[in-house]
Amino acid sequence: MENFVHKNSIVREIWGTSDTILLVFAGASAEFATNKAVDWLYFTGKLPSDPLGRLFSTVNYAKAIVFSEKDDAIKAINHITAIHTSVENKRGTKIPEWAYKDVLYMLIDYSIRSYEILERELQLEEKQEVLNVFGNVGSRMGIKNLPLTYSDFKIERQNHLNENLKNGNYTKDLYQQYRKHLGLFRYRLLLESQILLLPNVVRVLLRLRKVSVLKPLISVYKIFRSLKLDWILKDIILPTAYKQDIKRLNITTT
Repeated sequence: MENFVHKNSIVREIWGTSDTILLVFAGASAEFATNKAVDWLYFTGKLPSDPLGRLFSTVNYAKAIVFSEKDDAIKAINHITAIHTSVENKRGTKIPEWAYKDVLYMLIDYSIRSYEILERELQLEEKQEVLNVFGNVGSRMGIKNLPLTYSDFKIERQNHLNENLKNGNYTKDLYQQYRKHLGLFRYRLLLESQILLLPNVVRVLLRLRKVSVLKPLISVYKIFRSLKLDWILKDIILPTAYKQDIKRLNITTT
């Protein structure tokens, strides 16, 4: 059977480890909070009431697409589209197309940034592969006029960052929810991860400093990981209720 994402794709490597996925969503959690369409995430109440549960729900959808056969991946994409359509019907208005694009662009950008922080710099053709995979997802969802080349993507991504973000009441409330559900220590860890990862526009908007205290610790973590001792750090850092969920992020289907 044909896979939606071919078995040797860099996207499978990126989305096959919990480390990278958690960084992707550290970045996305910041950008969701500052997006001008964040009110859509508040309409159902699911994100502010359970941000960690929402994270794993989203991750499961993403992995279902990346690691599934084509027919199953298309079913997952169609299900996501149906969920959005249902919310639109309940609210009586459409989610702006630029907001759909913003989410795709987050996944593309943070997938690349996270992998490069934890692993190595990606080649241009690998970045293009990330764009192609999520572009296919977007096209299947009916999103039009998506960038076809990575150079065009960078331009459009920057334009969206400049035009579609603000630090408003939803931003403040969502960060309060992050702190409430994570606890102070893990919340600070989230902020440091965001400083490490975020585009300058988002970091400035959130009034975060330029340099993360985690930057010099990445090399230390890589040593722990090479010795298969990274679980010691994760056992200390990760929320107990979600440790098994996070471990399962490392299980990939080939």
